Amino acid sequence: MSNKAVIVTGAGRGIGLAIAKSLASRGYDLALVDIAEDTVREAAASIKGDGKYVPIAGNVADWDSVQTMVNEASEALGPIYGVVNNAGITRDGLVLRMKPEAWQQVLDVNLTGTFYFTKAVSPLMMRQKIGRIVNIASVIGLAGNAGQANYAASKAGVIAMTKSVAKELGGRAITCNAIAPGFIATDMTHDLPEQVKADMLKSIPLKRLGSAEDVAAAVAFLLSEDAAYITGQTIVVDGGMVT
Repeated sequence: MSNKAVIVTGAGRGIGLAIAKSLASRGYDLALVDIAEDTVREAAASIKGDGKYVPIAGNVADWDSVQTMVNEASEALGPIYGVVNNAGITRDGLVLRMKPEAWQQVLDVNLTGTFYFTKAVSPLMMRQKIGRIVNIASVIGLAGNAGQANYAASKAGVIAMTKSVAKELGGRAITCNAIAPGFIATDMTHDLPEQVKADMLKSIPLKRLGSAEDVAAAVAFLLSEDAAYITGQTIVVDGGMVT
């Protein structure tokens, strides 16, 4: 492919923005997707490099919106080489108290949104006979967590879907892999009480929280030619927390 265009969802801030900046530094053209138009425009403007960085606002949990966003990305950047399904939300609460809408919202964004983008880009990649799909899951999808049944179920679903898509699309040289981050330093973790952070660190053999750049590096690897023979896998980026 003459260009390497990648769609990154949830790219307005946090891990998604770190992924976008990492890929920009490696020469990829990018479609940055986020539900907040102002946020994603600011994110695109913050990226420095020689590529094209196109902000696209839309709802990953709406099929019509996803089709529109993928079409917009294709028109702006040309053939889509990769998609990073990073958009996600949490609506934590114990099962006994969890409202049905809190369950459904998390599944809609985290799992169905990943399905929608995968479905939308698959025909494009099949025609090209090349493509990379990278899904951001979580160690919570592997180990579970009290108060996050909805989030755990959504991320476990992403991991299972990743394996199935890898089997379906592998014959066209399309890989599909997942990354399962552990405790990653974000604005949210920064505001946690010191005792909570100390307890978190006790469970991590490397004795530090992960960074958004740690996740971005794993994404860059899976998009690269070095990972051409890796598909259907989940790479855990958690400092050894889940073994």
